[in-house]
Amino acid sequence: MKRSSLLLMSVMLLLSMFLAACGNNSGTKTPAAEGESPKPAAETPKEEEKAKEVSLRVFSTFGGTDAAREAFQGALDEFTAKYPNVKIDNDVMSANDDGFRTKVNTDMNSGNEPDLLFYFIGTDAEGFVNAGKVVPMNEILDANPDWKNGFIPDALELARQKDGNIYAAPLTGFYEGLFVNKKIFEENGLELPTDWEKLKTAVKTLSKKGIIPISAPFDQSHYLIEHTILAAAGPEGQNKGLLDGIEPNWEKAYSGMKELYDLGAFPKDAATIDLGMAGNYYSEGLAAMVLEGSWAIGGWSDAVKDNSTVIPFPAIPGGAGSGNDIVGGFGTGFYVSKAAYDNADKKEMTVELLKHLTSPASIQKIAAANGGTPAAEVEVTGLPQVALDGFAMAQKAASISAPVDSKVSQETFSNLRASVQPVVTGEKTPTQAIEEAKKTEDANKK
Repeated sequence: MKRSSLLLMSVMLLLSMFLAACGNNSGTKTPAAEGESPKPAAETPKEEEKAKEVSLRVFSTFGGTDAAREAFQGALDEFTAKYPNVKIDNDVMSANDDGFRTKVNTDMNSGNEPDLLFYFIGTDAEGFVNAGKVVPMNEILDANPDWKNGFIPDALELARQKDGNIYAAPLTGFYEGLFVNKKIFEENGLELPTDWEKLKTAVKTLSKKGIIPISAPFDQSHYLIEHTILAAAGPEGQNKGLLDGIEPNWEKAYSGMKELYDLGAFPKDAATIDLGMAGNYYSEGLAAMVLEGSWAIGGWSDAVKDNSTVIPFPAIPGGAGSGNDIVGGFGTGFYVSKAAYDNADKKEMTVELLKHLTSPASIQKIAAANGGTPAAEVEVTGLPQVALDGFAMAQKAASISAPVDSKVSQETFSNLRASVQPVVTGEKTPTQAIEEAKKTEDANKK
């Protein structure tokens, strides 16, 4: 399969630069790390400005059990230590909590938008971007060349919206894949599930022994949908979404889910558990495989990390996937609300906080905590082998695509999720599931 898409080339360049930095210790260092003197007084706010109290609200998904939660709080603490007149409301939720999307949309539509928002780039952000609720970063980046040059250029390019503007400053990127407990596979004489037949063999063998083959929920079936659609439709078919008609291979994705279900692939309580519980089954050694992202690694014990590797989800027979296509990229970043930018009392400190949170030093700390690919050329040390396996997987991938939920509306993706259980249990056909999703997409885009 061709490897010529912009997303693939961009992320491949990013990863090669990152790995080179890890190999030769050429990572970017902050002045503090090099023992340099503090910035001249002329670069800091005037005394009367420093004395004026400023309150800022930052909303992000660095909450719950997120591996970078402490690192992110540490970055905020560093900022308030430097600017004691700034009070920060660290408003956080877990990315596994579906309510965070509802909260963001409610806040952005009700005039209660946070000053800085850490959120998805792409379709999820189109509503508030098109409504002018956030400001383009172009001028801010150009006015702060040192900050702008701290990013890997391709990371900024991947953050562009359809109108050509950059609205979000990236922090770390990600990859997703099928995480496999190598120890369980070895103990049961199984090969890694690098193709569909090997996956089915593993599912049948493990299910008979009372081991959960693939830990995935049906309601919060985000990763299951993402990987099966990409495995069946390939990057071109996945990228089409549903606006220009029904992509036949999307139906094959749901047929693949049902085939795995009939073989006993999923937890017996898949209809009632959430992503958090599904992750727990894997981290506790009760499941042999889990579909997750790079961020999950940081929350595992050393034993789980040592026993794990990650591979692309295998191609579904009859579809257009290569078996070497993965989900990844830079899908999130920090937005500046227009309300904060237009507020003379908040503007300067909001921009300063943005620059601090997306500085090479902060990016380095977050990447070290969550195993994400850094948006700056920094050295990240101490990563477990499974994280290095993830970088290698991305480097060798035939394609790297943004998640399918960035290609359809939120309502459509919710519809796709809602169809998983009825399809696998035989209450609905794959064709019916995709036709319903198509109707939702058409209605939402009118």
